[in-house]
Amino acid sequence: MPFPVTTQGSQQTQPPQKHYGITSPISLAAPKETDCILTQKLIETLKPFGVFEEEEELQRRILILGKLNNLVKEWIREISESKNLPQSVIENVGGKIFTFGSYRLGVHTKGADIDALCVAPRHVDRSDFFTSFYDKLKLQEEVKDLRAVEEAFVPVIKLCFDGIEIDILFARLALQTIPEDLDLRDDSLLKNLDIRCIRSLNGCRVTDEILHLVPNIDNFRLTLRAIKLWAKRHNIYSNILGFLGGVSWAMLVARTCQLYPNAIASTLVHKFFLVFSKCSQTLPPCLDFDESCNFSLQLSPQPGIHSTPGKACLGTGPGHCCLSECASAGLKA
Repeated sequence: MPFPVTTQGSQQTQPPQKHYGITSPISLAAPKETDCILTQKLIETLKPFGVFEEEEELQRRILILGKLNNLVKEWIREISESKNLPQSVIENVGGKIFTFGSYRLGVHTKGADIDALCVAPRHVDRSDFFTSFYDKLKLQEEVKDLRAVEEAFVPVIKLCFDGIEIDILFARLALQTIPEDLDLRDDSLLKNLDIRCIRSLNGCRVTDEILHLVPNIDNFRLTLRAIKLWAKRHNIYSNILGFLGGVSWAMLVARTCQLYPNAIASTLVHKFFLVFSKCSQTLPPCLDFDESCNFSLQLSPQPGIHSTPGKACLGTGPGHCCLSECASAGLKA
């Protein structure tokens, strides 16, 4: 599959108009020819480690998610009919599968699982998800190893769909229908929601927020692939073991991209280590700052850790989980 080296096109000689992050960029320098050569070498270096998925496998994932999305829509229509909703509502009731994590960020590796979220309208209960939708999945020939973990901190259905492992969370929104163009970053969607639904939404919200807050998604993705591989090879990639996890590394890379908005991957990898070897040890790096969403919620299983499911900051916002990761790892940057 092709790996573009994005150099901002015409913006090489004209700085981008949009401002990213909570501070001004450190440098607006455009990439030089040597940077492009080094980035191509970086791509070739990464390939043997399996960090890129073949186009055929990627299309297979898209097909599987399409089938799963159709199953969700079909199931929600059936639930709507069983609850005697008007036909006009049933025809447009919607329902949708969203993805988050490494797959949504576009940095998943060969054979990686998919984190997914089933979003349903207000008349579909969580109990429906773990009963009738679970039973519907059980009837699918492609589905293996189906299991429900209803009592988890973030309840989930785990399965293997045609060879791809998928974790599906559930969130019920206070909407009569679920439109196709629904933006989960909309803070108003969180009002009056069950805490389990807010926790389930959090993964999608932080992933989408990160992608929204980087100057160039292609450069961000390639840089993040390199940094993730470095962290894994040095055995420091695991929030369970007290190190930074996937979302934390993504936020740090995103912050580097904001500080060097015109740089490409080879430069960004270098700047990543430069920035976080010299940064403050007391202030967490933030991608954005917004106090418009003011919910006091316990989103983390760590006692005493509260945060706002609003904007992306390492230690607050949708990336609340990074607080405990950084504290344990001694990497509050």
